[in-house]
Amino acid sequence: MSQKIILTGITTTGTPHIGNYVGAIRPGIAASKDAKKKNFYFLADYHALAKNEDPDKISRSTLEIAAAWMALGLDTEHATFYRQSDLPEIPELTWILTSMTAKGLMNRAHAYKAVVQDNVAAGEDPDFGINMGLFSYPILMAADILMFGSTHVPVGKDQIQHLEMARDIAQRFNHHYGEILVLPEAVTDEHVAVLPGKDGRKMSKSYDNTIPLWLPEKQLRKAIMRIVTNSLEPGEPKDPEGSALFAIYSAFADAEQRAAMRQAYHDGIAWGEAKKQLFELVNSELAEARDNYHRLMEEPAHIEEALQKGAARARELSEPMIQKVRDAVGISTIR
Repeated sequence: MSQKIILTGITTTGTPHIGNYVGAIRPGIAASKDAKKKNFYFLADYHALAKNEDPDKISRSTLEIAAAWMALGLDTEHATFYRQSDLPEIPELTWILTSMTAKGLMNRAHAYKAVVQDNVAAGEDPDFGINMGLFSYPILMAADILMFGSTHVPVGKDQIQHLEMARDIAQRFNHHYGEILVLPEAVTDEHVAVLPGKDGRKMSKSYDNTIPLWLPEKQLRKAIMRIVTNSLEPGEPKDPEGSALFAIYSAFADAEQRAAMRQAYHDGIAWGEAKKQLFELVNSELAEARDNYHRLMEEPAHIEEALQKGAARARELSEPMIQKVRDAVGISTIR
């Protein structure tokens, strides 16, 4: 069986939250410890440009996310850890793929359709406020994935469509130019695919409902205590399905702990007690890494050095790949 190639990235548009951690960082770091797999991890700063016009925020987020990966145990000597913008081959591949991607495919992207629907509901022009970065976001994501022959990409359920689009784009390219691009598979975890935020909706910076990853203990406790629950009293049975509190607990718990909490819900556990148990579970998992994170944030040169080394390693693969693509499409040296 051929080697698995895993690729994971986080957009640099804010401080990492626990949804990023359980959905991408934690499984990515676990995968990096498997010697049978080849792992790529990147800071998606080009993607951030489609969502954020504040350069200071993008720069700060890049530092914070890099420090988070490293604090949580990513071995940058073995895994390829890089900043997307340090690879000029990525935007080049993006344009080549853009040139043969059907507009109709992009019209079907969930993120684009959602903004269009919001505009129509508000009585605006359907494309009001939509830039081409948002519209063609899936093509840049496809370039990220296809550049390294990624076989498996850990994603939340809301990102599965982008993986399917990457496969469609690769298939179309291969149909025209030969079997050059590898078709990737999405990897999801049923417990962490889309982590709910404090208000029950998907945990997202855009909803302002996140629990930041590196909150001090007291603030972490307060954030967890603010998770929205219903008015059922202690002793009254509670339904774990649809409970944001239970979903977040499940993402940090093992199978035995999940089963015990599910039973506690049926037995009528008080919401305050359930939140206390969630805090203790999350804090115990993050405490040591939190200390590492704050130390790394005081050593930005160390983080930059790791990213430059990762970019050099990544370009050993991206340079010959883009040359192969260039030759295939007819952009090559005249011989």
